Amino acid sequence: MPNAFRIRVAALTAALALSSLLTGCSGDGAKDRDLATQKLDWKSCPAPDEAEGGGDAPSPLPGGGTWQCATMKAPLDWSKPKGATIGLALIRARADGDPDKRIGSLIFNFGGPGGSGVTTLPAFGDDYAALRTRYDLVSFDPRGVGRSDPVECENDEQLDDYFQQDATPETSAERTQLINRTKQFNAACEKNSRTILPQVRTTDAARDMDLMRQVLGDRQLHYFGISYGTELGGVYAHLFPKNVGRAVFDGVVDPTQDPEQSSLGQAKGFQLALDNFAEDCTSKKTECPIGDTPQDVKDRIAGLLVDLDEKPIPGVLPRELTQSAATNGIAQSLYSKDFWEYLTEGLEEAYDGDGKILMLLSDSMNGRSLNGEYSNITAANIAINCADEKPRYTADYVQQKLPEFRAASPLFGDYLAWGMVSCTDWAVPGAADHPDVSAPGSAPILVVGNTGDPATPYEGAKKMVDALGKGVGVELTYKGQGHGAYDSKDKCVQGAVNGYLLEGTVPKAGTVCT
Repeated sequence: MPNAFRIRVAALTAALALSSLLTGCSGDGAKDRDLATQKLDWKSCPAPDEAEGGGDAPSPLPGGGTWQCATMKAPLDWSKPKGATIGLALIRARADGDPDKRIGSLIFNFGGPGGSGVTTLPAFGDDYAALRTRYDLVSFDPRGVGRSDPVECENDEQLDDYFQQDATPETSAERTQLINRTKQFNAACEKNSRTILPQVRTTDAARDMDLMRQVLGDRQLHYFGISYGTELGGVYAHLFPKNVGRAVFDGVVDPTQDPEQSSLGQAKGFQLALDNFAEDCTSKKTECPIGDTPQDVKDRIAGLLVDLDEKPIPGVLPRELTQSAATNGIAQSLYSKDFWEYLTEGLEEAYDGDGKILMLLSDSMNGRSLNGEYSNITAANIAINCADEKPRYTADYVQQKLPEFRAASPLFGDYLAWGMVSCTDWAVPGAADHPDVSAPGSAPILVVGNTGDPATPYEGAKKMVDALGKGVGVELTYKGQGHGAYDSKDKCVQGAVNGYLLEGTVPKAGTVCT
């Protein structure tokens, strides 16, 4: 079980799959000059492989152009830059505006950690069409992800079992079972991915991005980071402050929190999103089919989860909808207000004994396709988090913390608290309590926080601004729902972001978009 609800990419993956599922998811740069001057062999993109989530090759670009893919070599171990290399998968769409006004490449990381940028960027390329007038849009599979030497743990059948386990144990026997199943998963990761596991820290990915900047021919890194991508961008700014060009952080991770604080913050964030969902459903002129009042909606959901703990219902056959899968599916639907209709429908059907929609929502969170194949998002997510995060939490410690988590969220508290044991028996020690993102001397970074964000609560934006340092972070607030702000299509948010990335116009600090 991941140590937090998957950040950002799960929601994007769901947006790709839901329609078919529900009708049918400090330095100067690279030291090795040979790698920095490598030439990329750009070709038409193949269909995503299983580790990337599968599916079809990217559709043609508007006007008849094509997405292009290439592989960039990077050091396996950045402490040995002239040693063994790995291949990092890249994708791009060339700028389609006036060539004389082209700024360079704009590199995207959509979060996770563990999500494939090679599949996500073309799926949502239309959302960033305005930026393509002056930039080549570029994304990549970070090391350990997708086509970039992916972390491999368990097979599809084993993962089905892994996600069906009771993630909120109530008895000593259930706790032992959860800990033993987690050890089994972690041991499989060590057995199957021993070489890459120590090399997937966020600092490694940041160094990869600076090599990417040089290989793409840019003097500075222009960057759009979303969710975990804001943490990656902050670490990059700390390591290479003088190399930062125009950068935007959206759906901002709080860089001052340790894993426990982050999980507790997510419990509060998802509870807030659930409160907003229940209020929205019962405030409409039409009758809310899942409750008469906001509290009634939440009470009925809580009752459903209690019932599922005792007796699961049919889900996506032959699998059953368990309490854990239902909790995961509900969380998935809270990433975007656009998903609330699926949550309403899924709850209606679950109350009638049909768990298919909630299970499909959970599958999309976990990277499971309709054919039963899993992407490597879970393996990569856990590997990167455990390599980054120093704290290790025991079952006894989690047990002591349950009252605090339950106070933060009666629905999600236990789930997120027990998620903290994911790294307890991990083979690689964690690097730090939290990332260092201090970046004195960096160009301004636009930091966008959403007041209704469940996965990266709004307070994290201010913490990121403060941690970046004076004169670097510029905060913009969006009063909305869902994870992130730019993809809400709010004209105020998009105008501010586009104005900075395209024209270099920094919005006034403290700007609020409603």
